[in-house]
Amino acid sequence: MTLFQVRFTQMFFTLFYLLAAAESKTKEDTARPVYPFSAIIGQEEMKFAAIMNIIDPNIGGIMVMGDRGTGKSTTVRSLVDLLPLIDVVKDDPFMSSPTDPNLMSPDVLAAFRAGENFETVNIPINMVDLPLGATEDRVCGTIDIEKALTEGTKAFEPGLLAKANRGILYVDEVNLLDDHLVDVLLDSAASGWNTVEREGISICHPARFILIGSGNPEEGELRPQLLDRFGMHAQIKTVKLPEERVRVVEERTAFDTSPKEFRDKYKEEQDQVIGKLSAARTLLPSVEVPMDIRLKISQVCAELDVDGLRGDLVTTRAARAAAAYRESTEVTDEDVYSIITLCLRHRLRKDPMATIDEGTKVLEVFSSVFGYDSEE
Repeated sequence: MTLFQVRFTQMFFTLFYLLAAAESKTKEDTARPVYPFSAIIGQEEMKFAAIMNIIDPNIGGIMVMGDRGTGKSTTVRSLVDLLPLIDVVKDDPFMSSPTDPNLMSPDVLAAFRAGENFETVNIPINMVDLPLGATEDRVCGTIDIEKALTEGTKAFEPGLLAKANRGILYVDEVNLLDDHLVDVLLDSAASGWNTVEREGISICHPARFILIGSGNPEEGELRPQLLDRFGMHAQIKTVKLPEERVRVVEERTAFDTSPKEFRDKYKEEQDQVIGKLSAARTLLPSVEVPMDIRLKISQVCAELDVDGLRGDLVTTRAARAAAAYRESTEVTDEDVYSIITLCLRHRLRKDPMATIDEGTKVLEVFSSVFGYDSEE
């Protein structure tokens, strides 16, 4: 190789790395910044419910109802920074697991059973927004009938449910969602699978996701079947204290003015939250629920006349997550107290003549059964 060729090669690679670095920085600068979770003022119920679901996704998601302009969507989207990393099969649109057959797309499952090795990547859990105006094809995916007939192959274009597999599906204004999309969500949430059938061609893929919905109760009620699918129900109220309202406005203004500097200011607190969540997820399998607490949880659900057993199951799972979050391997009455309203308030039968709200009723029955005084 001549001296000219050596110099040319060096210049080429130098230019290549400079362009790559510039492109990376451009992506970083143009990416939409997310408001840091640790900077959110108030909304304790919602933040605690979100933390519990991150520790144990099997709790089943969160329904957040509250006044307009209280930052529900901001809080939900701030969870992106807290989500753990997962292993997925590279370039697979279904976010397939490389080890769990129940979380594999049909093609990946066939390759897995054939003993093939996968190239994997470690990425954060996906958070997918489901727009109110989305069509059923956009949500479920579409089958290219023409290609299927001419080439004899199942040409499937994955939808939002495929992208949300093993992740979070967020529906803002969920109480305004069209009924046909509600039916799709109910079916997927119940089975963990999404099936698309067109002209005699059927495609099935895993669709296991944490469902998070938000809405304003003044704009309509949610169908009971869908409401029951949410593991926890948080209520958000407008901040009343003038000092807190001013602080919220100032913080939001600072973030909008300079997002990067604002996020840097809360980096240490964010890292602490992420570290605590990581430790809790590691500890969770070791957490035990004493039999007397299990019995009392079921007694509370029975006295509240909660339909089905989902209330018992979700409350037990959330109590384990609460114990892991406070770095304990055994659930106590305090753990149950911290989550039982979130888990059961939306499962009670509506009584138009009731003089107290559902949350207060849940705490009254809990205190009676557990003999627990929150002021102790």
